[in-house]
Amino acid sequence: MFRKNALIILLLSSVLMLTGCSEYQRVLKSTDLDYKYTKAVEYYEEGQYNKALPIFKELRELYRGTVKVQDVYYYYCATLFGIEDYILAGYHFKFFYQTFPSHPRANEAAYMTAKCYYLEAPKWSLDQAYTYKAVNELQLYINTHPGSSYIPECNDMIDELRGKLEKKSYEIAYQYYHTRQYRAALTAFANTLNDFPDTPYREEAMFYRMRSAFLLAENSVLDKQADRFKAARTAYLDFVRTFPDSEFKDDADETMTKIEEYLNGKSVS
Repeated sequence: MFRKNALIILLLSSVLMLTGCSEYQRVLKSTDLDYKYTKAVEYYEEGQYNKALPIFKELRELYRGTVKVQDVYYYYCATLFGIEDYILAGYHFKFFYQTFPSHPRANEAAYMTAKCYYLEAPKWSLDQAYTYKAVNELQLYINTHPGSSYIPECNDMIDELRGKLEKKSYEIAYQYYHTRQYRAALTAFANTLNDFPDTPYREEAMFYRMRSAFLLAENSVLDKQADRFKAARTAYLDFVRTFPDSEFKDDADETMTKIEEYLNGKSVS
């Protein structure tokens, strides 16, 4: 009985599959553009993006020079987004809203352009060039659509992307410190603090900037040590003023003791 039911289900599935395939082939071969458009929209709304995409692509050419091409093109962009080809979708969404700025969906297309960049941004440990592009695109949308309902979401996406950039910046600086490249670390930590003044890594960045300055001075030739120990002292004072109760305070004080020993021993004011 079980085998019989399973066979019936298999046969029904095969029939439905063949029926669906034959219908799709009819759509592809049809010369009725309105029919093809209606079916493509139907496939899109059902989430059958791989079926909808080649039809919208064909209709873009067939409707070229007509008003209808605008709606076709929007669906083409949205279908690319549906198959998660965010780079190509972002490119076409941008071309759409720049070409058809008065279309009812031009605002949405501008937002979707920015969202495609956001979705394509890699994790923090990879190259962040696309993340910077995403931030710029989102900020452009905010600046050019001040009343849009999408702005809160854009701000959230920017905050998330900036978090990636902050972490990347801090981790690069710490890697320099960890590998004893203190001059590079000093510059990189300063860049992190300047570029992201509100970063959650501020405390660690200021502490390791001070440690980098101290270790750079300690490993410098004699004629450069005085100025570099002074710079390390300044970095220490900046750190303790900003984070007087830091978990790194004891280590910072210990470093400062060594800085003072050198400066006092050399009679440097």
